[in-house]
Amino acid sequence: MHFKDIHRVRRLTRYLRKEKRRLLLICTILLPVALAGAIQPVLVGQAISVLKGEETIFWVDYFSPKSAIRVLVGILFASVLLRLALQGIQSYSIQAVGQRLTAKIREDLFSHSMALSLRFHDKMPVGKLLTRLTSDVDALAEVFGSGAVGVLTDVVSIFVISLTMVLMEWRLGVLLLITQVPVILTIIWLQRRYRRANYLVREELSQLNADFQENLQGIEVVQMFRREVINGRKFGVTSEDYRKAVNGTIFYDSSISAFIEWVSLGAVALVIACGGFLVTGGSMGLGTLTTFILYSQRLFEPLRQLAERFTQIQGGLTAVERIGELLDEKVEIFDQMPINSTGVNESSNTRFLSGEVVFDKVSFCYRPDEPIVKDLSFKIAPGEHVALVGPTGSGKTTIIRLLCRLYEPQQGRILIDGTDIREIPLHVLRSNLGIVLQDTFLFSGNVADNLRLDASVNNDYLKRVCSELGLTGFLNRLPNGLATKLRERGGNLSSGERQLLSVARVAIRNPSVLVMDEATAFMDPSTEATLQRDLDRLLERRSALVIAHRLATVKSADRILVLRRGEIIEEGTHDFLCRQGGLYSQLADLQERGLAKL
Repeated sequence: MHFKDIHRVRRLTRYLRKEKRRLLLICTILLPVALAGAIQPVLVGQAISVLKGEETIFWVDYFSPKSAIRVLVGILFASVLLRLALQGIQSYSIQAVGQRLTAKIREDLFSHSMALSLRFHDKMPVGKLLTRLTSDVDALAEVFGSGAVGVLTDVVSIFVISLTMVLMEWRLGVLLLITQVPVILTIIWLQRRYRRANYLVREELSQLNADFQENLQGIEVVQMFRREVINGRKFGVTSEDYRKAVNGTIFYDSSISAFIEWVSLGAVALVIACGGFLVTGGSMGLGTLTTFILYSQRLFEPLRQLAERFTQIQGGLTAVERIGELLDEKVEIFDQMPINSTGVNESSNTRFLSGEVVFDKVSFCYRPDEPIVKDLSFKIAPGEHVALVGPTGSGKTTIIRLLCRLYEPQQGRILIDGTDIREIPLHVLRSNLGIVLQDTFLFSGNVADNLRLDASVNNDYLKRVCSELGLTGFLNRLPNGLATKLRERGGNLSSGERQLLSVARVAIRNPSVLVMDEATAFMDPSTEATLQRDLDRLLERRSALVIAHRLATVKSADRILVLRRGEIIEEGTHDFLCRQGGLYSQLADLQERGLAKL
């Protein structure tokens, strides 16, 4: 185990603090289980010694041969029952601890993943992240559960058996213990290589899940463009890489088992040879030899289990490493400090006073060599509606993400009501921003849950807001109204219907600042005309930042910012910019002729 492994395991042991009582019970049972197992070969050997009339343990001499056999068989039977009962309690307790640890670690990983910025999620495929939240956590549970505790059980068993053997017959005891040295060294050598092979297995499994998840999410494109065969070949390559990686672990795992089996057989042969010489020489009884033959088997059994558990632990340590990498990812976006000057603090849901938005020399890039927003400065006055237009890649969507603190700018600052948004608690900032994106995401569940999200409102309020937005007809068309179940990503609704729900759930929150990315892009002309009047009422007396592609939306804005490569190259009203004859004028002219979008 490397130093980093020890550090990561130590950090994860905080999950064990609530399990102190059950862990204490497990540890208390270890010694009785080991003693019950170690005494059984002695009892069998003593029974043979009684039958052969050989020297026995002092207390056996107090009984007649028949009584001694009955007592020895009774104790043997009782030890078997006691061991089975204690092992049952131990196994149940270990699994219970493991499952609770699994649940808690997975919850913490989920919360940490949700707190990480979009920058992390942009580079981490969903399938790879899911592998860490599922199979890696399960492997980690084995380290805390059956793996680690099982190692303690085996170590205690080996210690008790070794001590008993040396006390009974030190010559054969030392001989058997010497055979353990090459076994232990070989296991350590093989386990190191198994660790590297297992890490590769986890990586290939992550890639396998990522490819599978990507193809399922893009199934519509796969089928429409007849990519089944091509994607099948690519998936086959990934599957083959995973198979080869698994074969590597199988080789080392089977090598350990085979080596221990051969050594254990050799140890039995060695005991029979040396013990037989001592028996025929009259220096040792047949009962003692029988005891050591049984011990030679018992001694290698915990060692065999120890090797198997080390395999589990190596897989678990690989999971610890991968989970540790995820937990080590820093949360870039968090509440830095409360604000007292505007009355906003961590425990309040204070609304912004005026909704003034200021970008002050903001620069941002996803990669150092590709700046998306460069030294951007503009101001949205309270109640002003500003439209962003520009070609694809000009930074419009990035500006929205920066305003919502989904990303942090590398330079400059963004202020709302004169306060840097980094000093505004996230729940306050985002509860005051109403975001309507062009691509609406809906969760599986019913319509009411997707409208409500984090808002504490009842169904009557939801119906009233939908009625004010002219969505009563839409709800009536649904089989069960607000209680209608939605499939994953709202698959049983059209794009326009999903966007209607997106507008409605923003209206429910009554935000101070509206951010809209072509809110009516997927609606038919009739629905758009109906909803546009309600959007105008929603925009009334609110600051708004609108990404617009339609000329009708842009014309109604108080001011238009024209972006190109992350910089503002033109600014003004629709009429003013048209008279300037610049980029906006060209785009507007092309759209009026139906040749382009803004």
